[in-house]
Amino acid sequence: MIRLASWIVGSLVITALVAWMISLPGTLTLEVAGYRMQPRLGAAVFMFILIAMVVIVIWTVIRRILSTPGTLARRSRERRREQGVEALSDAIIALQAGDPARARSLARDAQARLPANAAARLLEARADLALGDMPAAREHYRALIASEKTAVAALTGLYDQARTQNRPEAALTFARKALALAPGNGWAADAVFDDLTRRGQWAEAVAMVNVEQATNREDRARKRRRQAVIETARAREAETSDPLAALDHALTALKLLPDFVPAALIAARIHINRGETRKAMSLLRRIWRATGHPDVAALYAHAQPGASAVERLKRLGEIIETPPPHRAAGMALARAAIDAYDWPLARQALAPFAGSDATQGVASLMAEIEEGQSGDQGKAREWLARAVRAPRDPAWTADGLVSDEWEPISPVTGKLDAFEWKVPVAITGRPLPNPAQSQLPAEAPLPLAPATNPT
Repeated sequence: MIRLASWIVGSLVITALVAWMISLPGTLTLEVAGYRMQPRLGAAVFMFILIAMVVIVIWTVIRRILSTPGTLARRSRERRREQGVEALSDAIIALQAGDPARARSLARDAQARLPANAAARLLEARADLALGDMPAAREHYRALIASEKTAVAALTGLYDQARTQNRPEAALTFARKALALAPGNGWAADAVFDDLTRRGQWAEAVAMVNVEQATNREDRARKRRRQAVIETARAREAETSDPLAALDHALTALKLLPDFVPAALIAARIHINRGETRKAMSLLRRIWRATGHPDVAALYAHAQPGASAVERLKRLGEIIETPPPHRAAGMALARAAIDAYDWPLARQALAPFAGSDATQGVASLMAEIEEGQSGDQGKAREWLARAVRAPRDPAWTADGLVSDEWEPISPVTGKLDAFEWKVPVAITGRPLPNPAQSQLPAEAPLPLAPATNPT
């Protein structure tokens, strides 16, 4: 209703203006080619306006006719571009769906329609890689490296290709180049860092960790742990050759992770070898209260070189109360009591843990007690038979491998900080030599393992 009223009012206004214009007084004299015209002024103005409108319409039609080829070409390009984008989209979907052959065909179609689009060529290279056509993929990637825009993406593809072909050195080269172009690139930084730790180049590895940006609490905690593990690895490596430097690294690790057992054991051993027994015992007491790790208790018992078994048992009683608060404490106290031939104390220490859920370690110690205290070979064999079927005790475990001591990287995968103190899930083991024991008294074999809280 409002639109109709507006149209009527507008029409009336225009009609009134035209009538007013035609009724204007006066005449206009025009002489053209000997002809003279004297229309009224209003009619002349109206005719001029009408002629101008006709000229504008004619010019518009002519311009449209002249621009038709360009318009058709532009529309063709737009349609070609739309088809190329659609082909590129379908190629990505095909590659994700596990159809690399169709993905490569669609990528080639997209590349033909979008010659300036590097994504089509990159996608074709990915499809070639998925199909196992390594030479074709390599050629595409090498062509893409020339562009600063696609260099990192191309290096990523070359890195994946090198890993697929089991060429670790080539993969590492591509990772280093990608890291140089994009220092914040995650996969490249991880690849270079893993290589440094695998080779034991701890100084370079910790330098990489030190420059990492930690934006939240979790990132800061992860960064501190990686720094602590690397510093402990450096301490472990230098413990025999350069004890003072090893001690500095171990103490640095303890500043980052105050309860990190591996670093504490190394620092305590160095203190013991330097005759600083009080410092070693003070450190071990603190770590024992925080973690209850059996290696800490064993080292605390042997903190005084040349001490007898009875003295070691007495010293262990300083940190382990009776009855022991947990299985690790009970086993450590029982081990020291057996060495000192204190059979009642050994039996008392294991009594809370020698039930139906006794572990292999508890069962083995009970067998020693039965044989040593009463000479009852039958009961000793019963405990040994139970030990075969009993649950395992916590140990240093990484990637299904059980080790007698902590190591900074997994021998299986080369992953940093892979070893955990937990009950093994696979019955595999690998006793490792302990070079640090060469500097300790013969009667005090000390564990090298660092750790976490025992279960």
